[in-house]
Amino acid sequence: MSQEFLDDRRRALEEAFFAQEAAAWRERHRAATAAQSERERLAAASGISEPALLDRLVSAGVKAETLAALSLVPLVLVAWADGTLDEAERKALLEAAAESGVTAGSAAHESFTQWLAAPPPPGLLETWTAYIQASAPGMDPQSRELLKATLIGRARRVAEAAGGFLGLGARISPAEAKMLEQLERSFPA
Repeated sequence: MSQEFLDDRRRALEEAFFAQEAAAWRERHRAATAAQSERERLAAASGISEPALLDRLVSAGVKAETLAALSLVPLVLVAWADGTLDEAERKALLEAAAESGVTAGSAAHESFTQWLAAPPPPGLLETWTAYIQASAPGMDPQSRELLKATLIGRARRVAEAAGGFLGLGARISPAEAKMLEQLERSFPA
């Protein structure tokens, strides 16, 4: 083989390698720019300025247009606490979504229906807790208590939707009761 052939082959391989590296860099840059843009939109919609929390919300799939679905997280977590979502719980969740203004066809409703199809992703409770703890300090104590009472009350109604057998027995399962306690502790004092 001639040296010229080997040199041409080496240059072609180098060019292919650097073209691949440049494409990968462009993709990483595009993804980082998109994530930054989503963080900025989410910050504007939520009033949250803490970068770590915004990153956590974005990585959990929360966007400015799906922010309304976060108010339904406690209800979804309680409904799935025992590992299943029965028809009465599903109905209660859909009613709660409608009451919250999360309407069919909206991006928030699409996120919400994903939580109805399968158990919520791991870490959703921690992400929601971080969101509540970041949002609550900006509220006056009465508003904070009203928010807590409203969300926990709605979650309790979902838990009671499928409770008991023929109207007898405990209306809230032990797993649901445990989740309700965790949710209550999520709110700052």
